[in-house]
This record gives sequence, C-alpha cells and structure tokens, in this order.
Amino acid sequence: MADWFSHLHPAIQALIRVLLLVVPILALVPGLIWWERRLLSWMQDRIGPNRVATITWSKTSKFVPPFLRGKKTSIFGLLQPIADGVKLFFKEDITPSAVDKVIYFIAPGIALFPAFALGATLPWGPYPSLTPISNANVGVLYMLAISSLGVYGVVLAGYSGNNKYSLMGGLRASAQLISYELAMSMSLACIVLATGSLRMTDMVHEQEKPLWGLAPFLQNWYVFTPFGFVAMVVFLICMVAETNRAPFDLPEAENELIAGYHTEYSSMKFAVFFMGEYAAMFIFSGVLATVFLGGWNALPINWDWVAQHSTIPVFSGLADIMGKLNYWLAPLWFMGKITFMISVYIWLRATLPRLRYDQLMSLGWKSLLPLATVNFIVVGAWILVSRIVAENASNQMMGAIAGVGLWVVAGVFVYSIWRVLNKMSGEPVLESRSVTLVDPSKEGVAAS
Repeated sequence: MADWFSHLHPAIQALIRVLLLVVPILALVPGLIWWERRLLSWMQDRIGPNRVATITWSKTSKFVPPFLRGKKTSIFGLLQPIADGVKLFFKEDITPSAVDKVIYFIAPGIALFPAFALGATLPWGPYPSLTPISNANVGVLYMLAISSLGVYGVVLAGYSGNNKYSLMGGLRASAQLISYELAMSMSLACIVLATGSLRMTDMVHEQEKPLWGLAPFLQNWYVFTPFGFVAMVVFLICMVAETNRAPFDLPEAENELIAGYHTEYSSMKFAVFFMGEYAAMFIFSGVLATVFLGGWNALPINWDWVAQHSTIPVFSGLADIMGKLNYWLAPLWFMGKITFMISVYIWLRATLPRLRYDQLMSLGWKSLLPLATVNFIVVGAWILVSRIVAENASNQMMGAIAGVGLWVVAGVFVYSIWRVLNKMSGEPVLESRSVTLVDPSKEGVAAS
C-alpha cells in the first residue's frame, strides 16, 4: 500500500492525509457528546439520554421475526447528539442589531480552526506515508503556536456581541490561556529535552526504547519516568484549562457571567463553538497520548525483543502475534488512549467544583509554572549526570541510577522549599476545605 500511495500526486496525498484526520474528528464528536452525557449520568446516579433511537418493532409485520414483534429495542439514546444537531440547525438564527457583524460571524470559525490544525503533526500509527499530515521538525512548537490562536475566537466572540458580560468572559479566557500555556510549554520542553527532537514521531520512537535503559523488554513511556510523570500531570491540568473545561470553565461560567462569551450566539454558530470544544478535547488528548503514553503502542512491552529472546516457544509465538497486532491496529490503540483521556475530562467535570478566579490564577502562576520550570532544570541535570557517570563507569546502569537519585534529591529539596515558602506567606497556595455531614435524626440536630 505504501508503494501505491507514494506514486500518487503530492496534492492527492496531502488531501488523503487531511481527510484521515478531519473526517474521524467530525464523525466522533457526536459520539463524544453522547459518551459524556452517559458517563455523567452513571457518575451522578441519574438518567442520561436513553430515549432517542429506541426501536419499536411492528406487531403485525411479516418481515419482523416473531421474537421481536411488539417489543422495544433501546440503543441507549445513541442518536441524541444527532437529534440535538438537527434541532440547532433548524432553530432561528438570531443576530443582534448592535453586533460587529464581520467579527461576529468570523469568531466561531476562528474558535474551531485550531482544533483541526493541531492534528497536523499528530501521528496515528507507524505508517509514515499516511500519518501525520506533516512530520515537521518543529512539531511541538507548531502545536503550541496553533493552540494559542484558539483564544482569539473566544475574545472576538465576546467583543463582537456588544455585551459587557460576554466581553468579560472573553477576557477571562485570554488571561487563563496565558497563565496555563506557559506551564504547558515548560512541561513539553522537558520531553523535548529528554528526546532531543521536536518531532512527535521521534518522541514515540524514543518511548519504544528500553525502560530507563535497563529493561529491554519494557518500553520507556515517559509517564513511567519521574520527570515525565511530573510533566504529564502539569500538562494534564493545563490542557483542561486550555479547553475551558470544568473546573476551569470560568470563561462560560453560567452562574456568574450569564452564558459567557457565546451568549449572543444561537443556532449553528453556537453549535460551532460547541463542536470546537470537543474537537479540542480530542486533539489535546491525542497530544498527551503521543508525548507521554507511548503514542500508538498498545502496551509498554517491546514485543519484538520478547519474541527474539524468549526461550519458551509459546511465549515467543504469542509475542510475535502481539507485535503484529500492535502494528496493524495502531490507530485503534491510539483511539483507545484518547477515549480514556476524554473520560478523565468527564470524570473531572463530575467531581470537582468550579474554581474561583483567584484560585485559577494562583494555581497556574504559583504552583504549575514553578513546578514545570524546576522539572525542566532537573531533566537537564539528569541527562548531564547520567552521561558523565555512565562514561566514567563504563556502565549504562550506573548512569541511569545516578539520574534517578538526582531526581529524588531534587524532588525532596523543591518540596521542602515549597513548604517553607507556603508557611512564610501565611496563605496556602491551594486552600484546604472540608465539608462535615450531620445526621438530622440525631438528638440536638433539627431536621429540615
């Protein structure tokens, strides 16, 4: 297939690559909306979408099997997002008279564009002729640059509506983006430094190497390294804030700023904002899976090494089969990781209350950015110490052990400084709160 594809015109090759990215996103967004509603209903012990697409079989039709006649078959409201899309399409499109019409109509498109442009350097599998769209040597920088454009659609939407509360929502989004984009950049810089490349594909290949250079049968997914785990936690928090999802959904805080920056939008223009949010969730989840979770690899196991070095024929054959499945079903494993990360998004929404604006700013500037910066410095020291020790000891294991020891010492040192500064300030960076539940049936407690 690679030979056939390579002989096509470059424009046709580019078009196929683009379609392989855009079509799945557009097709999966309704499914993501349905999954969020169903998962939230399970977590909150309530009924989610369960009526739309229920099939009622005819009682008299000869074409219906006897065991189905007169019965109902439910597919758990799977077509509810489609019904909502049709409803939005046919709703009246209201344009307020005082809006800046040019900016008003352009803003939804600007908000949707970055979600699709971000996927240009995202590899879906080990098929260089098909994915990514462009294996640019500045992939991570491109991703950060494009992600920063998303705030323009939000700010312009709030500004163009000639509504002060919508404008405040847009300004909140811009401040939030700046605050968390810096920490996100530093967390990705740690991985760039460890990989030695800005390409997404190089990051995946680097994670296919032996774990810490010591265990050749395991892959070196960055989530399993100390610096990679810290960077992933910072990136996870920042990507939730970048997509304006709970608990960072202050730009559209309904209880504070009416409906936020898209208050003056209706019908399909509102649907475009809605689609852009879920598409951004999809892409950022793919970036996290690529950079920290081994990309398209299903499990952190080097199946080729196991197949070649296993002394038991059964294990060798099984490893060979798993290696082939890992290769040919790579997009499926990648989609599974994206689905897991979107479930984390939903889990956070069902669990955490919305932050106050001062808490949001404090978390970004006082905790995440310093943590990501210190982690970046430690990664550089890790690499330097590991190489020096390995060269002097002529033993790669000694270099890896020295690197791990350095990270542990640095972690204890940084945590100690953070605790001291936290006590000196008199106010904790993250406020600790608790809720005490009482039993109204007990004596002395009035039942309400």
